[in-house]
Amino acid sequence: MPRKRKLLAELSALQRSSSIPPSDALENLNTTPDGDSSPKSSKYFATEKKKSFQLEADFFSQPCISLAKSFLGQILVRRLPDGRELWGRIVETEAYLGGEDEASHSKGGKQTQRNAAMFMKPGTLYVYQIYGIYFCVNVSSQGEGAAVLLRSLEPLRGLDAMRELRSAARKGPAKPLKDWQLCNGPSKLCQAFGIDKAFDQRDLTQDAAIWMVPGHELPGEQDVVATTRIGVGNRGEWSHKPLRFYLRGNKFVSVVDKKIEREMAVRGPSPCS
Repeated sequence: MPRKRKLLAELSALQRSSSIPPSDALENLNTTPDGDSSPKSSKYFATEKKKSFQLEADFFSQPCISLAKSFLGQILVRRLPDGRELWGRIVETEAYLGGEDEASHSKGGKQTQRNAAMFMKPGTLYVYQIYGIYFCVNVSSQGEGAAVLLRSLEPLRGLDAMRELRSAARKGPAKPLKDWQLCNGPSKLCQAFGIDKAFDQRDLTQDAAIWMVPGHELPGEQDVVATTRIGVGNRGEWSHKPLRFYLRGNKFVSVVDKKIEREMAVRGPSPCS
């Protein structure tokens, strides 16, 4: 017993003299002077933090419409090459249902090199280019060729970096963007988060540069507006299906449907809400 007590005393002394900081000091290593808790000093602890809280594969494995609604309120996180993190709350999405959906890139079940990500496991990013210069980002869901378009985010962290990225993508001098203008549209979102074709086919549950974490305040059904998608014309009945979802009253949404919102207000909350 005396030998055991002696060993314990030596261990205690070694711990007191160690240069390893306590857990609260480790947290401070990842906090900037302005209070931004974006990981910068230690990739190891940043990775551990991400793995602890990120949304896992089972979250993404939902039918397309269900996933589009479930995304609302969740947080997209992007780590830039310099270590800064950008956080944005998802406030608007669109569902594209695959083969039967005439507005989907995978309509008719056709799989190409461009849309291959839509046929990969749920949680895979599908990034495509429009007008030859802008990008849009989608996330694959359950269902052959089905995916959810991320339309708008509410910026939460890293707004200065978002402004830098948006400014770099804009032509000529322009006025500084207001917070609500940073990510209120699918291409603006990609610019602000530095998302381009290089992110196509990446896995949100495995990637070190982009992932999702749970939101703190998730909406109820009464908070979600279901309306028609944007820019879907000449697709017959699919042009009129309510497959766009957004948070009612959120100023970061790209396009508000006032008619639907008035109808919701008249109906009032549902008995089950």
